[in-house]
Amino acid sequence: MRWDIFCKVIDNHGDIGVCWRLARALAGGGDTVRLWVDDASALAWMAPEGAPGVLVLPWQEGRIPAEQLLPESAPDVLVEAFGCEPAPEVVAQFADAIARDGRKRCWINLEYLSAEPYVERLHGLPSPVFRGPGSGLTKHFFYPGFTPATGGLLREDDLAARRAAFDRGTWLSGQGIEWQGERLVSLFSYEPPALASLLAQWKSGTERTRLLVTPGRAAATVRALCPSSEPGGALSIHWLPHVPQEDFDHLLWSCDLNFVRGEDSLVRGLWAGAPLVWQIYPQDDDAHHEKLNAFLDRLGAPASMRRFHHAWNGFEGASLQWPGAHELAEWGAAVDVARAQLTAQPGLVESLRRFVAQKS
Repeated sequence: MRWDIFCKVIDNHGDIGVCWRLARALAGGGDTVRLWVDDASALAWMAPEGAPGVLVLPWQEGRIPAEQLLPESAPDVLVEAFGCEPAPEVVAQFADAIARDGRKRCWINLEYLSAEPYVERLHGLPSPVFRGPGSGLTKHFFYPGFTPATGGLLREDDLAARRAAFDRGTWLSGQGIEWQGERLVSLFSYEPPALASLLAQWKSGTERTRLLVTPGRAAATVRALCPSSEPGGALSIHWLPHVPQEDFDHLLWSCDLNFVRGEDSLVRGLWAGAPLVWQIYPQDDDAHHEKLNAFLDRLGAPASMRRFHHAWNGFEGASLQWPGAHELAEWGAAVDVARAQLTAQPGLVESLRRFVAQKS
């Protein structure tokens, strides 16, 4: 099949990260994919070698080349990621193809990930289109999620095999990280309000901690709090470069604890199976608090993990306390159980293919 995926970049690690993983997985199954994106700059380091079967195209209103709109290039499946509106020229091409050959095609509104109950109710529901070149067609909501009644999570077919074959020491050495058995923690975050407290607790702690900091907002925040590259005490810091998606997985597999943010890295953290802390994308009305609690409920998070998440995400009145070894083990057990349950369910690509087949 031919797929057109539209991505509008808001957070260039998350939006384009999810869309690229989806495009690559679909193409890996033999389909062809056009990924339309308004800012593809992050793919230079996220996917420097590209992927067979995936064509990345610039998406600028009114500037789509005519050769991309030939009748034979009309998609079988049109995907708008995270509620962005696809280019009207491509929607018109899609609608014309349906009118011309009468063959059913599928228009998917790929939504944000959530563990909230409404996801199961809305997943798969139709949404008639009343305006624009797609008037008269029907979109369908497709929700990623954590239960069999949702669309599942993005997962490559060979993920478990790659994870089993991974050698932690070899990868760390290749990254210039001279690991000497200390606790390894990855940090991919926004600007968590409790970060200063956490760094101080690690610095004064009795166990050595090596913090592996990703570039961008996480690095800027840590540098502001630790002007010296060697903070001293029991804490040391390693500054990471931008890495391809495969190496981001390797980073998570290497660490004893992973701080993740947004959507894509949360899913990758779950597949890694190590204890994790999620910084959810903040919303002005604090709606993200309910979303975070729904995820913690779904995870079966122990009380200490829930308290830590609340402090990390700036809940009023929550103070951050670094957990003991027993509590961290409980965190890891919760993630490991969730990983096993989610692996037993169909992944997002498998669910999406089934859904499209039913509608087409």
